[in-house]
Amino acid sequence: MSNILHNPKSHGPTPDGPKSHGPTPDGPKSHGPKSDVLVHVSQNLRRFRQAAGMSQQALADASGISRRMIISVENGEANVSLASLDRLAIALGVDFTAMVKAPGAEPRNVNETMWRGGDPANYALLLGSAPAQQEAQLWVWSLAPGHRYQAEPDPSGWHEIIYVTQGRLALELESETVLLNPGEFRVFASDQHYAYANAGEVVTHFLRNSVL
Repeated sequence: MSNILHNPKSHGPTPDGPKSHGPTPDGPKSHGPKSDVLVHVSQNLRRFRQAAGMSQQALADASGISRRMIISVENGEANVSLASLDRLAIALGVDFTAMVKAPGAEPRNVNETMWRGGDPANYALLLGSAPAQQEAQLWVWSLAPGHRYQAEPDPSGWHEIIYVTQGRLALELESETVLLNPGEFRVFASDQHYAYANAGEVVTHFLRNSVL
């Protein structure tokens, strides 16, 4: 389920295909008004770290995320990849949804926009989470024609279930690319490099379940 939190890494078409590149996963400081979800992450990260009695350096050592990035996220000064949030949550002993939801919100009703790409039709909405071995998440995704989203590998054990409701989705896995039409689905282990691409001429909508 690792993708980019409000950091447009989707690629629009160029004359030779989708080759334009956006910011790096843990990208530069964000500008303009802070999104609600980034404010939630900032507050939640600091609260969970302090409750665990961990310094920023101790959390950096435990998670593999740099102390500089942790400071920037706690100050609301940087975007952060969802894969990095996974690692921070694991190091703190909490689940991913607890890191991103509004204070007091129920996990079953998160309803937060977690990613926006370079076109208004590109977005990912985390609807909610339910208990699994560790966690299960329900997302709504949308991709404009010619756009693609490159995901980072998740920690071992995560799986995704993709169900297309509109358009045509190319699910690019390390071993193969699967084309999914409305009503078709795919289950796969997400601890690998993978990507979503709109393979049609209309906006593609799909549901995404992430389960651990």
